Amino acid sequence: MPQSEFSMVATLTSNPAAPSLDAGTLNAAAQSVDGPHRARWLHEGVAADIFAKDAEALRFLRAGLSGLPIDIIIQPTAHRRKMLFLADMDSTMIGQECIDELADFVGVKAHVAAITERAMRGEIAFEPALRERVALLKGLDANVVERVIAERITLTPGGQALVQTMRANGAYTALVSGGFTLFTGKIGPTLGFHEHRSNLLNVENGAFSGTVTEPILGKEAKLAALIELRAKFGLEAALTMAVGDGANDLAMLGEAGLGVAFHAKPKVAEAAHARIDHSDLSALLYAQGYHLSEFAA
Repeated sequence: MPQSEFSMVATLTSNPAAPSLDAGTLNAAAQSVDGPHRARWLHEGVAADIFAKDAEALRFLRAGLSGLPIDIIIQPTAHRRKMLFLADMDSTMIGQECIDELADFVGVKAHVAAITERAMRGEIAFEPALRERVALLKGLDANVVERVIAERITLTPGGQALVQTMRANGAYTALVSGGFTLFTGKIGPTLGFHEHRSNLLNVENGAFSGTVTEPILGKEAKLAALIELRAKFGLEAALTMAVGDGANDLAMLGEAGLGVAFHAKPKVAEAAHARIDHSDLSALLYAQGYHLSEFAA
């Protein structure tokens, strides 16, 4: 069967730091497909595609790989390469929650982190939770942000390759965060994003005032950013992709052609089009059919 007749593709990915997709596993997975199929490596040991005639043909695939540290993204073969990418920052493009790290400098990290966790799980509304946490930062020297970025923030593996490879292939990229411009303004350009959108922490006499400029960029603003940029570039929904981990990302993920929950809270992982639980951010390139040799340096 010619590849053009395969309407669906399942992308299998594992963590490049601990590859777990060997030839035997890939072959067994391919054999679980009902009817004509084709498998190919995207990164041997790490990622592969399995093409099938339709979604029904892939119905046994997940069961056969259950319990293995392998992520599976099933989608139509059409429009795999996305031309618009929106990403959350905290716990997605970076490994930390910036506000929790700031709170550590005023001795309330555990308290703030607990509020952050509840907000990201969707147990409490994002906007009032952000105001409550920001209020606890009142009086903290704003220059501490430089120290947090230098000493505490780590970029999620695969993130730079993801953004820069998509840019090199003509996609527009936006970092859309419920966090703060003091962080996105540094992290966004470092990763290679075209633009960044986030919240403004108010500063008075060099210290945080304990307030954030309204309106707060939350769930609805992330959704609005996706719709705005999609219209700006005249793209159909299928050509858009978004990634995030928290409840405030749900609307954006649902609107994207491919909405990916990345190491996400349970509510988010259950609702998203696709979920990445084991792999790093390079999985989002493999999901678009990129071979390792096509990654931007």
